[in-house]
Amino acid sequence: MTTKLPAEQGFYFPAEYAPHAATWMGWPFDDEYWEGFLEEARADFTRLISTIARFEKVYLACGNDEAEKSAKQALKDVANIRFYRAPLDDIWFRDIGALFVKNGRGELLATDWRFNGWGNKFRWEKDTHIPKIMAEKLGLERVEVPIVMEGGSLDINGQGVCLTTRQCLLNQNRNPNLNQTEIETYLKNCLGVKHVIWLAKGLEGDKTDGHVDTLTRWAADDTIITSICEDKSDSNYAPMQENLTLLKTLRQPNGQPYKIIELPLPKKRLDLGDERLPLTYANFYIGNGFVVMPTYKDENDGRALGILQQVFQDREVMGLPSLGIISGGGSFHCVTQQEPKAEVLA
Repeated sequence: MTTKLPAEQGFYFPAEYAPHAATWMGWPFDDEYWEGFLEEARADFTRLISTIARFEKVYLACGNDEAEKSAKQALKDVANIRFYRAPLDDIWFRDIGALFVKNGRGELLATDWRFNGWGNKFRWEKDTHIPKIMAEKLGLERVEVPIVMEGGSLDINGQGVCLTTRQCLLNQNRNPNLNQTEIETYLKNCLGVKHVIWLAKGLEGDKTDGHVDTLTRWAADDTIITSICEDKSDSNYAPMQENLTLLKTLRQPNGQPYKIIELPLPKKRLDLGDERLPLTYANFYIGNGFVVMPTYKDENDGRALGILQQVFQDREVMGLPSLGIISGGGSFHCVTQQEPKAEVLA
């Protein structure tokens, strides 16, 4: 484990649309934790993993004997998967996994941020060891970052511009002793971030306290996709409009405005018990030559997919069912973590 700050060594967090070496995921387990929707979640995972494995290698963590057996059975006809055992509380690899950074020599480093179950809402004691396991499997050095941070709370483009929300990163259940400037310093020192864009808040029902990957995403260094709510009576309408208004005022490092692409939220509302589920198309995942977007049997599914197909014309854009996965509170981006390809910069 190294003690030097990653940015001091020339490391930075590559954009998700940069080339990948692999995608890291976990296999869902514990029907009680999935509130009776484990079978449906596993069906969604099977389709998602099978799709990603067509384009890049998948490392799949299995938390126990039953999980490993069921995963290998469900994916028995799928090549390009590396199964391994790891103690898990859950499978949200975007938040529990290492955030990989790279430098101009093509070297990778695993940054290991603290995880506390999204503000101590859920169990996390096993999940917090996942970055160490990932680094050991790849033979990488690892740097421990002494603050709470989840990958889903950040979206970073190829110029080091980071999207996030105040609702999450400034929440007292994460790092109550740190202010905005101090948090930005950690992002700059450990992920090579150059500038941070602070949106206000996220979707109703989001147990992560407003992760940006359910709201607003980079599609390219100059292009931002942001969720909008078209129902003025919906509690999500005003926050999405506030985000949109702010994004339109932003300027690129060259002084030009960003291209802002509006992506509608699903029309229907879906509740689990007395809580609203945060349905969103912005939780898509970008990989080598593809984009995969969650669908919900909603009348906006096709419209949202068409928008992404226009934005990502150089990639195969697909919609896959996610009603099982969303029962756990997240979707495709939440359950994936990319490993950058170790390419040497020219």
